[in-house]
Amino acid sequence: MKLEKSKLKGNKTIQISGSKSISNRLLILESLFKNIKIGNLSNSQDTQLLKKALSENSEIVDIHHAGTAMRFLTSYYSIQEGKTTILTGSGRMKERPIKNLVTALQNLGVAIEYLENEGFPPLKIIGRKITETKVDVPANISSQFITSLLLIAGKLENGLEINLVGEVTSRSYIEMTLDILTKFGIKNSFVGNTIKVEPIINHQLPTINYEVESDWSSASYFYSFAALGRETIHLKSFYKESTQGDSAISNIYEQFFGVKTTFTEDEHKLTLQPIEGFIFPEKIVLDMNNCPDIAQTLCVTASVLRIPFEISGLGTLRVKETDRLLALYNELKKLGTETEITDSTIKSISFNEAEDNISIKTYQDHRMAMSFAPFCLIKELNIEDENVVEKSYPMFWEDLKILLEK
Repeated sequence: MKLEKSKLKGNKTIQISGSKSISNRLLILESLFKNIKIGNLSNSQDTQLLKKALSENSEIVDIHHAGTAMRFLTSYYSIQEGKTTILTGSGRMKERPIKNLVTALQNLGVAIEYLENEGFPPLKIIGRKITETKVDVPANISSQFITSLLLIAGKLENGLEINLVGEVTSRSYIEMTLDILTKFGIKNSFVGNTIKVEPIINHQLPTINYEVESDWSSASYFYSFAALGRETIHLKSFYKESTQGDSAISNIYEQFFGVKTTFTEDEHKLTLQPIEGFIFPEKIVLDMNNCPDIAQTLCVTASVLRIPFEISGLGTLRVKETDRLLALYNELKKLGTETEITDSTIKSISFNEAEDNISIKTYQDHRMAMSFAPFCLIKELNIEDENVVEKSYPMFWEDLKILLEK
């Protein structure tokens, strides 16, 4: 997709669909407990794939690129007593590690086999009743592994106690899950490195209506547009007291890029207002362990504004849809930014002139497409395989048309 050099229109409003993270958690709980009615469900491809998998009774379930679905369904199918499921996905999905989650479930007594490579999908899962009550899980793995276990915990006869071994990664996503469980009346606690979830009596919950908040990671791209275009943008539907870890974007962009966030609570609206006369920092040093999914957006914004950056806490980015740190290293060069990467960090080294005829590779990663899009405020560029945005934000390119003018 060719994005022509554009200007940002002021005071335009974008309605973003429900959070993928919250929607996917709710779909698992809805399937387990039945008495849940969901409003503003995410229209992302990931969520639609998960919804389809849960509605079918197939022995072979292919979730394509949907990593969240792979992780959540691994635990979900583990407790479907007497049911055998082959859980598979795309070529890239078969390269994404799942061993820590599988090992935890095996330690709880579940029968799971690797059908190709040890530690990776596809999986053969034979559902059974779990009576074990305690399991140890490495704390520095993807929070989705831990959430996967938490979502089934209330359905287990004796509940579940998870001991997180080591330093916790992406704690905010775990806390989001526990907050959702609490709202449904599933009692839980998170003290130190121990999480306890109590069983639901009779395995039934009261009928609950849940309106899903819009997705903060999707909002992040508009923060980048506001920071670079210095015009006001309005976003709906968001809550001031959000449990989404990516809501940290509001404080990050105010501190480093001078974009102030105000909330209109009766309309559940965010207003992104660039601060007039804002003085940009000499350097950005930030640990994004609790919000790694917005790191790509921040790196592009900082690169365009030529603000040196040193971002840590990004270990999970190596095993996402692509190796996101390597992808950033490659594509930021085209914007003129040389970086240095390790297993969990990215650091700018120098800023040079951007290339002509820039074409950004997306590596089958939706966030690469959307995080680089704001560069069109500076220079024309091409986004390769633009349809990757369907994974999380199918309306992204249409919504940009509301904001941009040539």
